[in-house]
Amino acid sequence: MEYEFLKLEKKDHIARVIFNRPESLNALNIGLMTEIESIARSFLNDEETRVVVFTGEGKHFTAGADLKQGRDKDETMLMRRRNSGLGARMIQAIHDINQVTIAGIHGVALGGGACIATACDFRIGTENSFCGYPEVNLGINLMWQSLPLCVHLIGPARAKRMVMLGRKEPASKLLDWGFLDEVVPEGGLEDAIFLLAKDYAKQPPIAVQMIKQSIDAVSNAMDGAVMHMDTDQNILTTLTQDQREGIKAFFEKREPEFKGD
Repeated sequence: MEYEFLKLEKKDHIARVIFNRPESLNALNIGLMTEIESIARSFLNDEETRVVVFTGEGKHFTAGADLKQGRDKDETMLMRRRNSGLGARMIQAIHDINQVTIAGIHGVALGGGACIATACDFRIGTENSFCGYPEVNLGINLMWQSLPLCVHLIGPARAKRMVMLGRKEPASKLLDWGFLDEVVPEGGLEDAIFLLAKDYAKQPPIAVQMIKQSIDAVSNAMDGAVMHMDTDQNILTTLTQDQREGIKAFFEKREPEFKGD
C-alpha cells in the first residue's frame, strides 16, 4: 500500500514506521492518523514482522494533533462524535498490534505523540527529548482513551502532575518516573532501538505475542469502561470560552487567561 504521510521499512523481522511530515513537526493531521491506524491494523496479517518500531522523520517524533486543521463547520454532532473517535481508534490499533512495539523518541512527543508512545510496549528517548500532554493548556481534556496508559506507566500522582500541568517533561525525569525505558545520547537512538528490536526479533514469536497479550489484558482490563466517554468530554470542552482562549493564546504565543466558563 502507498502512504502519503508515512514511510515503511522492513528488514530482518523488524518493521520501521516513520511519521513523514517533518515540515509540520510530524503533526497528526487526519491523513496521518488514518494512515497510522491502517498500517497498525495491517500487521495483523503480517507473519514475518516480529517487532514494529515507530519513529519520526526530521527533528521530532511528533508535536501532536495538528491545530491548524480545523473541523468542518457543517459537520453534524452525530458525525462529529464519530470523527472525533479517530484518535482513539488509532491508539487502539497501535495497542492491539500483536508484535512487540517500540517508540523511538527524539525532539518532542507531545499530546497525541505522547499517546502513541504510551500505546507501544517500550519507549526509548534521546537525552534532549521531551514528552508531555499540553491539552490542558488549550482548555481541553486528554482524550483518545490514553489517560490510563499514562497512569499505568507512572502512577496516579505523577500522571496528575504530567497531565494537569501540561508541561514538557525532560527525558531524565521521564526515565526516573518510568515513562521512558531507556535514555540514550542524541546520536545513539537508532542503535539502541535496533539492539532492543533484535533481541525481541530473536525470541519465539508465538510465545512472545501471547505473553504480551496476557500482560496487556491484566493491566488494561478496565480502561475501556473508564474512558469510554472521553470523546464526549472533549466535545464539551470545545464549547467553553476557556478552550477558545487556550487556542487563541497558543497561536498568539502568550499565556492564556482561563476563567472557568
